[in-house]
Amino acid sequence: MSVLLEFSMFPTDKGESVSPYVSKIIGMIRDSGVNYKLTAMGTIIETETVQEALQIIQNAYNKIEPDSSRVYSSIKMDIRKNGSGRLEGKISSVEQKIGKVKK
Repeated sequence: MSVLLEFSMFPTDKGESVSPYVSKIIGMIRDSGVNYKLTAMGTIIETETVQEALQIIQNAYNKIEPDSSRVYSSIKMDIRKNGSGRLEGKISSVEQKIGKVKK
């Protein structure tokens, strides 16, 4: 099974820049060993189970909750019974079709 989960999570009570809080979450994801990609608008992870993906969300919340009275999160999931490596594979597939092969 392959679970792609795209999410953003940040405190809403810390002003314009929330990068110190987001960096805590990204550090936790990096240390967890799951494959991930940080983007300007959120983070995408790939796990083998829904439970593992949801645990990352819980751990992310646990990282910023002690310092925050309000947390915003947006979550999207793509769950496929077959396959793995979709975090990079989906991008590569589209790039090949448009003639832009990444090397």
